[in-house]
Amino acid sequence: MWCLILKRSLNNQCKRNLLRNFSSEAAPRVRFAPSPTGYLHLGGLRTALYNYLFAKSHGGAFILRIEDTDQSRKVEGSMDALVNDLAWSGIVCDESPALGGKYGPYIQSERLHIYQQYIKTLLHNGSAYKCFCSERRLNVLKRDAVKRQQLPKYDNKCRNLTDETVKEKLSAGIPFCIRFKLSSECQSFEDLIFGGIAYDVSLIEGDPVLVKSDGYPTYHFANVVDDHLMGITHVLRGVEWQISTTKHLLIYRAFGWSPPQFGHMPLIVNADGTKLSKRQSDVKVDDYRKNGIFPLGLVNYITLSGGGFEHVPGEGVRLKTIDELAEEFQIDKISSHPSRLNPDLLEECNRLEIKRQIRDSILCKNMVTQLQELIAEKYKDQNLFISEDHIRNVLEWSTSRISRIEDLVSSKFAFFWILPSEHCNVDQKLCTAVIENLELLQEFNQDAIKDRLRQFSSSNGIKFPALMKMLRSVLSGLSEGPSVVEMMHLLGKSQTLQRIKAVSKYLEFSFSYKF
Repeated sequence: MWCLILKRSLNNQCKRNLLRNFSSEAAPRVRFAPSPTGYLHLGGLRTALYNYLFAKSHGGAFILRIEDTDQSRKVEGSMDALVNDLAWSGIVCDESPALGGKYGPYIQSERLHIYQQYIKTLLHNGSAYKCFCSERRLNVLKRDAVKRQQLPKYDNKCRNLTDETVKEKLSAGIPFCIRFKLSSECQSFEDLIFGGIAYDVSLIEGDPVLVKSDGYPTYHFANVVDDHLMGITHVLRGVEWQISTTKHLLIYRAFGWSPPQFGHMPLIVNADGTKLSKRQSDVKVDDYRKNGIFPLGLVNYITLSGGGFEHVPGEGVRLKTIDELAEEFQIDKISSHPSRLNPDLLEECNRLEIKRQIRDSILCKNMVTQLQELIAEKYKDQNLFISEDHIRNVLEWSTSRISRIEDLVSSKFAFFWILPSEHCNVDQKLCTAVIENLELLQEFNQDAIKDRLRQFSSSNGIKFPALMKMLRSVLSGLSEGPSVVEMMHLLGKSQTLQRIKAVSKYLEFSFSYKF
């Protein structure tokens, strides 16, 4: 149906040639240009991240531009949310609506005067024309094409209107848009990821609209004008825009401009190859944040699924900082195959990020504060044990057991923070004896605790498993969990004795009350 050439056999060589040519040029300028029509999803974050890493790896600039020309789809507050999500992810802009820059404004709705200026150039050189076709006529064309089982496209009716006819329609006040004259020839380009690509776009669509009847430009027109005026050298975007690139090349040629280099990233799909749905909770970046995923964990998860890095056999998962990712990023390592997400990798990346933050004194202190707030919120009106040292010990113990710090607030680990409220098969006299014995213990590490409790069980005629079962109930109120010795070590000597004493006093009071 259309001319398509994929030189896959030459793909790697094409990439190397393009990158070799680039290496001798000036630093790149790339952009991320989202529409403020909703939240930032995983695919959008991947696009922003790879643009950012490419720019950073070559000492270039990363620009944020907001493409809000479709005012009917604009969602209030979404632009601020997009900016916040990028900042949370660790992606720092060099130019943006907030930061400004010499190529602004960086919001397309504030650049209408610029588009009006450049559309005149295309009208003047005959590359564009005014179209007076009504919405009703366009709908009829679509309906008729569907009935004939043909591809719906505009029939270019207004392309050949005479100057006199155009003047008459303008005098009559008939609304019009401005369309671009597509040429019926194959446009080709070397995709930085897919290799050689060629389309004859006129076979699948009629002349596209450049400026709508409301005066706002379409994506295709504003995109080309802005990329040129902002000095964009490389465009990295989703593969869904690949078929539009040849149309953009025609617009570049109509202006007499040199186009940037293009690279199109493959789709992100589920582990089973199915398409990601925006209704899923694993698409929206803000959902990851709310569900306890750290930004560096999410960023590494994306790179592990999307390629762009040298794979070292047997290395396993290695968490990398943004600087390390930029240093190691290689655009020619991005695969043209769909990127399959592996949820297990996300959990591992987040687990590694927790470990990394614990090793950093400042980050660890922030994590401790966050966990203190989560515990206080979850267990309101409880007598809590959430000292900084205790939480730090629990965090270090838990790094191989959890992938999100929120896991530590679950009922499974409640014993770390609050005294148990129920105790089964607990002997009050035995509790008192254990307290006296443990108070004499100088070193409260796991080996010392275990040896002392084994000696205690032997000398007091109680089986060691039975003693452990009783102590587990006293310390946590749970029937399962970490080993009792491990639990005591994590709670520390003071808190361990405090809990056993509390139960002993409770049992003593309860016994006295009954009799």
